[in-house]
Amino acid sequence: MPEDEKNWRILVLAGPTASGKTAAAIELARRFDGEIVSADSVQVYRHLDIGSAKPTCAERALVPHHCIDLIEPDAAYSVGEYQRAALASIAGIRARGRFPIVAGGTGLYLRSLTHGLFDGPAADWAFRDRCNAEEDAVPGTLHTRLAQVDPETAGRLHPHDRIRLIRALEVWDKTRIPLSEHHRKDASRAAPCESLIFVINPPREVLQARIRIRVREMLAAGFTDEVRDLLERYGSGVRSLSSVGYREVAACLRGELPREQLEEAIVHAHEKYVKQQRTWFRDFPGQVLSAADLPTEEIARWIGMIHE
Repeated sequence: MPEDEKNWRILVLAGPTASGKTAAAIELARRFDGEIVSADSVQVYRHLDIGSAKPTCAERALVPHHCIDLIEPDAAYSVGEYQRAALASIAGIRARGRFPIVAGGTGLYLRSLTHGLFDGPAADWAFRDRCNAEEDAVPGTLHTRLAQVDPETAGRLHPHDRIRLIRALEVWDKTRIPLSEHHRKDASRAAPCESLIFVINPPREVLQARIRIRVREMLAAGFTDEVRDLLERYGSGVRSLSSVGYREVAACLRGELPREQLEEAIVHAHEKYVKQQRTWFRDFPGQVLSAADLPTEEIARWIGMIHE
């Protein structure tokens, strides 16, 4: 990585779905003359607006947002591509004399900025689909398999952390080198950004209530129509439509899920995803504060340490 792309100072607001990251990022950006870089793997897709809780036009009018609406729903997109787009956005923000605030809940996206990116094999979606099917059939299969080829990585991953288990198995399948060994070889790599990291993690019952309200608002705002239009334009095989919430609405539109069960199914899918996010962020390295709610005054005090 070029020297001028190293040690950029950024604020990172991480946390699970519905933890209040967007509102807090906007408040802090307005206070510190900042711009927001999204770290959300669904918001990168155009037209996936309601179900991804994408910032509204009014919110974007208050503060510039980046890394949103980058690609079409049927396009493939990697963590490496996100990293390049985010770093380019951060460079532009700094060139304008403004403060970069990265906010989102996609752990791999965030880590690519705060700790660098292991340049591993490209995603093999067929392999991942097989792994998902195996885990659906026999829960715990992926963790058991990984323990056989990479016990070190398996030891630090929760058996339910499907995303990272699959990636570790994928790296082994393609390189025949354990992910833990790749990381050891890569440990000396300089991180792209000097990051002040806050993980916001409200109590379980608080998030559950917020998720239910959010889902009801999404459905009232036309979430079903949004998915229907996407299916008509891009077809049912588009991977972006397997995202949380979109998958359930698509199943309802196909007649596989009764309409009266749709809200509960979306809520349950979000709660399941939040569990995965909590596992990811529990051990997220480098965080200076993990709080039950977003203490913006405390964050403002910390910002003074890095804000130029």
